[in-house]
This record gives sequence, C-alpha cells and structure tokens, in this order.
Amino acid sequence: MNNLSNNSITPIRSLVQDNLVDLLKVLPQEIAHQILSIDNAPELLEIIFDVGRFPQARYVDHTVQLGQDEIAQKDIDNICTAIGDFGGDNRAGIQRTLHRISAIKNRSGSVIGLTLRVGRAIYGTIKIIDDLIMSGKSVLLLGRPGVGKTTMLREVARVLAEKDLKRVIVVDTSNEIAGDGDIPHDGIGGARRMQVPSPSNQHSVMIEAVENHMPEVIVIDEIGNEDDAAAARTIAERGVQLIATAHGNTLDNLILNPTLSDLVGGIESVTLGDIEAQKRRTQKTVRERKAPPTFDILVEIRSWDEVAIHSDVASVVDKILRGINAQPEIRSIATNGEVVKNSSSTNVTVDHNIQPQQDASFQTIDHFPETKLLRILAYGVNRGKLLQAIEDLEFPMEVVKNIEQADILLTTKSYYRRQTKGLQIAQTKGCPVYVLRKNTLVQIQQFIKAIMRKSGIRADTPQIKNVVVEAEQAVKKIVGGESQIELMPQGSFIRKIQHQIAQNSSVVSTSTGKEPNRRVVFYKQ
Repeated sequence: MNNLSNNSITPIRSLVQDNLVDLLKVLPQEIAHQILSIDNAPELLEIIFDVGRFPQARYVDHTVQLGQDEIAQKDIDNICTAIGDFGGDNRAGIQRTLHRISAIKNRSGSVIGLTLRVGRAIYGTIKIIDDLIMSGKSVLLLGRPGVGKTTMLREVARVLAEKDLKRVIVVDTSNEIAGDGDIPHDGIGGARRMQVPSPSNQHSVMIEAVENHMPEVIVIDEIGNEDDAAAARTIAERGVQLIATAHGNTLDNLILNPTLSDLVGGIESVTLGDIEAQKRRTQKTVRERKAPPTFDILVEIRSWDEVAIHSDVASVVDKILRGINAQPEIRSIATNGEVVKNSSSTNVTVDHNIQPQQDASFQTIDHFPETKLLRILAYGVNRGKLLQAIEDLEFPMEVVKNIEQADILLTTKSYYRRQTKGLQIAQTKGCPVYVLRKNTLVQIQQFIKAIMRKSGIRADTPQIKNVVVEAEQAVKKIVGGESQIELMPQGSFIRKIQHQIAQNSSVVSTSTGKEPNRRVVFYKQ
C-alpha cells in the first residue's frame, strides 16, 4: 500500500493512496522503470498502450513517450493476462486497487489498445461539503469528467461509515468506487459494496440494496437513465439518504435533460389562466416542476477547490423556471485550508426584454469591465446579422471566434436545447449565455439594446480612446508625407471608427486581411 503525504496539491487533499506499484507490476519492466524514473507519481493520470505505437504516460499538464519501441500484440496480451476479466463495458481492474483498465478492441474482439487509468483514494476531499453530507439529506453531485466526482463519492462512503457510523452501501457499477475484485478497497472504509453485473442492471441492484440490506445511506456513481432515476426516487421515498452523481455539469443541464430531470422534480407544461399569465408576465403555457425533487441538495463541482451549492433544489428549480435569480452558494478552499463561503458572482435569470419564452435559461453580467470592448461569441446565430446590428446601433461590441476570448455567448433556442459541446464548455468556464428564440435581425437588435441598457458601456472606453489616438497619429503621419500606414487588427466596430476618422481628415482608408487579423490601412490621397 503506497501512502503519499502530498500537501503540495491542495489543502483538502492531505493523504493520497494510489497503489501505483500494483499497476506498474503488470507493465513491461522497462516501461515501469521509466515511469518510476520520471518521479512525478502524484500527477500521473493514465498510461496508454496501442499496438504499433509508442506507449505514453499522460500527466496533468503534459504527455511523455515511454521507451523507443512500438507496442507489440504480445505486450497487450501479457497485460491482459495479469489483470481481471473485461466486463461488458470493456473495463477491467486489479484486485484491491482503484486502477481502471479500459480496452480498445478490433472487429474480431481482440484487445489492441489499453488505457490504464491511475485510481487514487484521496482523503479529505469532502471537507468543503461535509456539513451537507452529514445533514442526512440526499445530495446530488454534478461536474465535468475528471473533476473528482467519483473520488468524492468514495470519501463520502468512508466518512459516513466510519465517522458517522451509518450503514452505508456502495452500488458499484464499474468497480470505480471500491476497486476490482471481491474485497473492496480501503478507500470506502467500513461501507459495504454491491457490484453490478452490467450498467443496464444498475437500477435493480439499487432497489435490491434497499430491500435486502437495510442501508441508511446508498452511494452510487453516474445515474444515467430513466430506470436509474426512478430507482433513485424509490430509494429517497423510503427514507434512505442517497449520495450520487449524474450526467451534466450544472443544474440547468439537468433541468433540460428529459431523461434525468425527474431527479430535480421533473418538468411539465402547464396552461395558465389569463390573469395568472399576466401576473407572471409570461405566455399562457409555461413549464413548472411536477413533483418533489429526489435530491434535496445539488452540488456543482467546479474544481477540486470550488463548488457551487443549491441547498434547496425545489425552490431553485421553481425560480429558474419562472426566470427568477437563482444564486448558488459558492464555497472554496483558502490557502490555509479553511472553507470560504460566498454568494454567487453570476446570476441565472431571464431578461424579459430579450427573452421570447419561459423555457430558456439566461445569464446576466453584473459588471462589464470598462477597460475593453464587450466580446461576444455567436454560437448558431447569424454572424452577418449580428455584425450589422452592432454597426447599426453603434455599440462597442466585438464578435470573436472562440470561447476563450468571449465575455458572453449568444445562441439560439434550438442550439441551447441540444446542449452541444460548445455550450457545455461555455458553462464550465462560467461564460454567461444568452438565448434567442429566432435567428432574426430584429431579435438580435433587441438583444443588443438590452445589453446596452444593462452594461452601461460607453463608446469612450480606454480601449476605444487608444485606437482613436492610434488613428489620429496615423493621419498626422500621412499628412506629414508618409504614403501608407497600416493600423493594428481590430473588429468591425473599431474599424468603422477608424474609417470615420480617416474620412473626417480627408485620408483614404481601406480594410484588408481576414478575421481576426482584418485591419484598416490609411493612404495619402
């Protein structure tokens, strides 16, 4: 057993148990020696073997090629012989460890590639939410892959079983929580583990656990379909505390997911009377929560050191569906290891000036920095119409092409409902999302006008002042005898200002290049 005291990672991950030696034993000896020589075990994520390619070790922020020899089929076969059998999900493990070995097979079913994921029991990971876990209420954890949901579940099982002395059962579908083999890993402490033959049987094992073993708490990773969601509701209704994870990064994702929305109460369309619709300032047909949520508390795991908490799921869902602000509690771990609690810096709301119907989710920006233009990413929205609306309304807004540059994202209702990868990335990064019902110029103009009212951004921001100074200096050089001055690349709004300055100064100007390097050139007449 390899216990590492690794205080350099974060204050909440004070003890890591990785059993790395057991994983290295199944590898070719020269590969194992090279991994040990790298001396960066805490950052090792997985080891990759593919027939005909060089093996790789993937770390948190880089990848290392292992050795100078390509992987042969016999190397793959030797590893497969040393580990457990692959299940229906093409996953196997090493007994009494948390390592996961996933297979890539060819058409005939032979294993030709392996991904050996390093499994770790990290103690102390639930410090940030331990009061919620100890409350006895059911808690749902959300977050992107790799953010630590399963690791946190493992620690939940251990803490509730050993410190709170609860009867805890882990329903372990892919043996990721308690490891491979019949004896569960020490990481779950005194909790009991029920293995699941295949993912399709997960819901039946969940019910079996309640009916046969009288648990006070059930811990389960990845509720993924309607049967699982129905089983979870049954468990909650029987008074058993349920701690689980589900597909999705945020509560908004879950509300829009027809398969799993039952976890937060389910959504149904309701026709309001004229008076009630007028009172709510909505259309007559709206969406409302149809039942009590299965989970009392929802935790969005943003990173190892930060979570967003919705402590009353029923109330929050009702607010979101009515377009009312729903601010989660933000918790983070300070450098001294203490938990810091703050209110959310991002409001989830509906702006009635640009919101066409009540079933879409919007975010507002509380503060727009005056040091730069407002940068917008058009996602499924007609870029030409957006640029036209920006020019017509003379608003200092820049249209960018990637989420890294964007302050906000504008999309359409159809794109938002599909929850595409681009939208998930935007939400993960905390980029506010605005939704239009129709991809029309009128809708886009209404959106920009609403943003203008909210932002308070003026056309005299420091960045605009700087480009004006640049253009005026270029004019002086042209008047002074230079034949051509090329200005810095800018967006369409800024280029329009530069052309206007040239025109007012009787200087010829033109735009050249392609976005994002399109720029204005001044010429002597």
